[in-house]
Amino acid sequence: MRLGFYGAVGEVTGSCTLVDTGECRFLVDCGMFQGGAEARSKNEKALDFGFDVRRLDFVLLTHAHIDHSGLLPRLAMLGYRGPVYATRATAALLEVLLPDSAHIQEKEAEWQIRNRRRRGRSERGIQPPLYSVLQAQTVLKQVRPVDYGQRVRPNEGIEVCFHNAGHILGSASLEVLVHVGGRARRLVFSGDLGMPGRPVLNDPSAPPASADAVLIESTYGNRLHRPFAETEEEIVAAFKRTRAAGGNIVIPAFAVGRTQEILYLLTDLVRRQRLDPLKIYVDSPMANAATRITLEHRDLLDDHTCELIDWQQAHPDKVNIEFVADVERSRQLNDIRHGAVIISASGMCDAGRIKYHLRENLRRSECTVMIAGFQAAGTLGRRLVDGARLVRIFGETVPVRAKICTVGGLSAHADQAALLDWLAGFHKPPGKLFVVHGEATASADFRAAVQARFGWEEVHLPLPGSMVTL
Repeated sequence: MRLGFYGAVGEVTGSCTLVDTGECRFLVDCGMFQGGAEARSKNEKALDFGFDVRRLDFVLLTHAHIDHSGLLPRLAMLGYRGPVYATRATAALLEVLLPDSAHIQEKEAEWQIRNRRRRGRSERGIQPPLYSVLQAQTVLKQVRPVDYGQRVRPNEGIEVCFHNAGHILGSASLEVLVHVGGRARRLVFSGDLGMPGRPVLNDPSAPPASADAVLIESTYGNRLHRPFAETEEEIVAAFKRTRAAGGNIVIPAFAVGRTQEILYLLTDLVRRQRLDPLKIYVDSPMANAATRITLEHRDLLDDHTCELIDWQQAHPDKVNIEFVADVERSRQLNDIRHGAVIISASGMCDAGRIKYHLRENLRRSECTVMIAGFQAAGTLGRRLVDGARLVRIFGETVPVRAKICTVGGLSAHADQAALLDWLAGFHKPPGKLFVVHGEATASADFRAAVQARFGWEEVHLPLPGSMVTL
């Protein structure tokens, strides 16, 4: 049996692992690379496995984020016609995220064409979208929803169970039993793990007692998140400072997970009278749909979140949330000079409506841009975090005068301590542990932390595109 590492190795996007048992082949995740000039080239080459993708038997999806699901339409374009197994909430989110991903690509290509025409330049060299909205909608027909704890048999000799990963709605860790050569081998894929004890979702489930091979994410493998109480203090201080200065607060946020967590946190702070009443604009059609889907899956939310949802709906004068749908209303938000809280996607600032709000508000010293999530290398969000004083948005040079406030305690990813605690759930060392889904330094530091705490010897940092025999 072999594992092929085709994405999220030495970086945090493009998650894609090939499992070849000798009798069947399947993928765990099929994600898009994001951030930087190289992302386009990586996405075009990502599904070159050295064999016909039509020979894949099935795909397992840990969750709906585009860096884990975003190349599914392209996989289907290349001829894959098999099933894609995912939790029910993930399946619902994919109906929003995949067409939206295609729509953003189509609009970006249209903007480049218009821009070149306006400048009298050739359209040659403009890259078309990786896939169309229609192609994204078509692959959705291949999705097969499953429940947490349900054991499915996607192929003879393969048994899969989805466990709650606590990262975003519907996120899962995977336990895969492979019966080959008269014996059963257990593979465990952590997926993206959430922080325990955080609001909105229930905590991640413990892993099984043993495994022959484990793949674990390491996004924050070398860092600890700030205590949640400190995060609240930072947010309160930023809101009070911005209100006194007469500006707006702009929050780039992933449409799924982060937007809902921010809404929870701000509502909770108002209810506890830590913040004055707020007017919040959620300017992302995808975030609006994701919030609706979240409310339809209240069984996956923790008790306190359910109580807070009921409180907000009963007190719209305290927390007034407007879900912005049409483009014209989105444009009107840029006429608001003070008092607005604008939450918009994408979370790394590289696409979507957030770019328009940054273009208008970054140049204003009275405003605040609150960065509340991981920013991959090469993204606009990363440049802001790293202190850029000038950035390019839609071909325009924009001065960065707004306050850039990085709030580290809101990450939907487990930090180093939480990752180690999750691994402690194994009653004996896994046969092999592969550290993935982290920038090179974070993954290497996490491997050292694992070895220091547990003394495990078989801890590996796979290379991009490598095949490993188990």
